[in-house]
Amino acid sequence: KIYLSYIFKAKSRSLKSLIKNLIIDFYCFIYKSEKGIKKITKKINKLERTTESYRLAFKDIESIKPDFIFCTNQRTSSSIAPILAAKDLKIITSTFIFSWDNLPKATLVIEPDYYFVWSEYMKNELKTYYPYINDNQIKITGTPQFEPHFDDSLIIKREDFCNQQGLDINKKYICFSGNDVVSSPWDEYYLEDLAEVVSSLNAKGNNIGVLYRKCPVDFTGRYNKIIKKYENIIFPIDPEWKNYGNSWDLVMPLKDDLKLLTNTIKHSDLVVNIGSSMVFDAVVNNKPCAYINYHVKEVDTRKWSVFRAYKFIHFQSMSSPKAVQWVDKKEDYIDIILKAINGEIDLVEAKNWYKLINNHSNSTDILLKTFNEIMK
Repeated sequence: KIYLSYIFKAKSRSLKSLIKNLIIDFYCFIYKSEKGIKKITKKINKLERTTESYRLAFKDIESIKPDFIFCTNQRTSSSIAPILAAKDLKIITSTFIFSWDNLPKATLVIEPDYYFVWSEYMKNELKTYYPYINDNQIKITGTPQFEPHFDDSLIIKREDFCNQQGLDINKKYICFSGNDVVSSPWDEYYLEDLAEVVSSLNAKGNNIGVLYRKCPVDFTGRYNKIIKKYENIIFPIDPEWKNYGNSWDLVMPLKDDLKLLTNTIKHSDLVVNIGSSMVFDAVVNNKPCAYINYHVKEVDTRKWSVFRAYKFIHFQSMSSPKAVQWVDKKEDYIDIILKAINGEIDLVEAKNWYKLINNHSNSTDILLKTFNEIMK
């Protein structure tokens, strides 16, 4: 049943959108079989070839004459036209599965010649969901997502980092990585709970702060009142991303964010969030991660549940529940935080999980090598 929770019902705000959504529902009903999916894919591709997007892509690719096309996002429908144009021009095409949860969500909208995946685990996922893809079309390359953490040139001294961010070099810091408003609609209240616990620990002689790194695609100001209320405890470090259009897929990281993210985690003792892949950013820096696993009083469980988040298919890859620290109630923070700042949390299972998901620190080199092998 958890697969059904990946579906977001389109809202009908006008007569036009109502009619559109009824047509979509009709097509979903008719073409929901494996044979139907093949039919609808052919129909989409046929119609796509009549669009201006396709004509422009065809013209550009014909002019550039590339040997190889690499599409970094397999999810967006805007990728269909250039991939089709390249294939029609007999140019090799490929795509990258860019997130660890993309395959269970069934969001592969293009059919290139090659598929680049993070690991053997992801390769098996791809073959499970798309059995028509052949073994020789799938290349295991790791992901560049965590590669900056292995680049020593990005690391700066703690003193310099604290001076840059206006932090106290003597404090122990916990990184709270925020979620987008869909994945965690009451996320600010979880930040408030963490700040309250830290405040109580500091009252007992500790010197702890919270580094708040917001989700780059969260355009709300929902955390502001909490940050202001705990301004002596919560220190925002905004990600260095550029917004090209107020949509999650139009917000892009700048190169400076590689250094910022790496050093934020490097100089923290614990990362806290709800089910984020930041667990892997943490573990490659030898830092533990705590997953929040309880409801704050503000949560409307009719609309959202934190427990459902961990039932998503990609969490089945977790090698052991001990891969993370579980915050099952607010009071659990106390023991977890104290153990983290004293270096008493075992990371063996977290590292095993990371190895299963992505056992490569040099993904860029592997990708380039694989490009060359394919072109030869």
